[in-house]
Amino acid sequence: MTIRHKIVVLLKGYPRLSETFIAQELLGLEKAGLELELVSMRRPTDKKRHPVHDEIQARVTYLPEYLHEEPLRVLKALWACRKKPGFAKALKLLARDLRHDFTRNRFRRFGQAAVLAHGWPKDAGWLHVHFIHTPASVAAYTHVISGIPWTISAHAKDIWTSSDRDLSAKLDSARWAVTCTESGFRHLQNLSRDKGKVHLSYHGLDLTRFPHFEGPRTPRDGSDPNDPVRILSVGRAVKKKGIDILLRALAALPSSLSWQFTHIGGGDELRGLKALAAELGISDRITWTGAMDQKQVLEHYRQADLFALACRITSDGDRDGLPNVLVEAASQNLACVSTNISGIPEFFIDGENGVLTESEDATAFSDALRSVIVDPEKRAKLGAAAENRVRSSFDHRNSITELKALFEQEWEAKL
Repeated sequence: MTIRHKIVVLLKGYPRLSETFIAQELLGLEKAGLELELVSMRRPTDKKRHPVHDEIQARVTYLPEYLHEEPLRVLKALWACRKKPGFAKALKLLARDLRHDFTRNRFRRFGQAAVLAHGWPKDAGWLHVHFIHTPASVAAYTHVISGIPWTISAHAKDIWTSSDRDLSAKLDSARWAVTCTESGFRHLQNLSRDKGKVHLSYHGLDLTRFPHFEGPRTPRDGSDPNDPVRILSVGRAVKKKGIDILLRALAALPSSLSWQFTHIGGGDELRGLKALAAELGISDRITWTGAMDQKQVLEHYRQADLFALACRITSDGDRDGLPNVLVEAASQNLACVSTNISGIPEFFIDGENGVLTESEDATAFSDALRSVIVDPEKRAKLGAAAENRVRSSFDHRNSITELKALFEQEWEAKL
C-alpha cells in the first residue's frame, strides 16, 4: 500500500496578519520536509502580508465562502460526493448537528466539505485543520464523506466559544489534537474519551526573525515631558484585547508622568476606542498606526520602553490563549504588563519576568503601568528575564519537531 504523505491544511482564512503563528508553523513544517497544500475557507482581507507568507511554497486554493456565490461548484461537488461511501453517513451527521444548531452556517460547512472532498488532491493522504470551531466542522464532514484521516490544531477562541458537545464529537472523530496552552489542553482532555490523543505544544517564535536586540534601553522614567516613556500595544481592536481597559488605565496615571502610547493593529472597534480616548482626554498622547507587517512591528518593539496588553474573557467566553505579541515583545528584552488569564501566566510570573493584574481592573492595571514607568531598572530586570524565558523555552523549532513527530507516527503505523 502506498502511503501518501502530502497534508492538506484547512484554514479559516489565509493569509492573515493576525495569525503569524500559523504561517510560521506552515513554513516550519515545509522546512522540516513535509509537503503541504493549503485550503482556505475565506479569501484574504488584509492589505498587507508578512514576509513569512511569501516564503511558504504550498499551493493555496479557496473554498466558496458562501454557497450562493458559487452554486454550480457546490452542486457539482454534492452530486459527485453522493457516490462516495461515506456520504449517507455524513448526511446523518449533518441532521444530528442541525438538531443542536439549526443555522445556515451548518449547511454552509457541509457544502464546503463537499467541495473539499470532491476536489481532494490525489497525492494527499491527510487533512489537518487549524481551529476546532467552524473549520473543524468542515474537516469533520470531509472526513466522513471521504474517509481521509484528520487532525486538529486548536487555539483559543475556537475552544472557549464552542459547546462541550461539539468539542467532544470532533475530538472523538479526529486522530489527535494539539493545542498551545495548558488551560486549553486540560479543557480538551476533559472532553475527550481518549485523553492521550490531546497534546500540548506551545507555538514559540522563529527566533531568526526576532534576534536579540543589541541596542540600549533608555532610562526614561516619565519625569521629562520632552522625553516621555514609550508604551506599546499590538493587537486587533476587538473586545478580548481589553484596549478600553488599557486606555482607562493610561488616563488614570498621575498627571505628573510623561508618556506616549502607540497601538498597532486594525479592527472593528478602532473608531469607538478613539472616541473613548478623546472622552478620557488622552488623544494627544496616542498614535494609532493601523496594521503593520512583522518587520515594522519588530522595530516598534525595539523603540518602546514597555509593552501592555490588558486581555480579558468576554461574555461569550472568547479569550486569547498566550498572545504571540507578548512573546514577541519579550524576545526583544521589553518589559510586559498584562493580565493573568488563559495561558499568559504559563509564560509570565508576576514580578519575576513580567507584571500581571486581574482582568477588567483598570485601576490595578494603571498601578502596574506606573510601577514600571517610574522604574527603568525594574523594566530592565523584567525584560531580561522575559527574554531568557523566550530563548530557553519558546523556540518554535520545538513545536515543529513535536508536530512532525505526530504526523510521522501515524504514517509509520500504516506501513
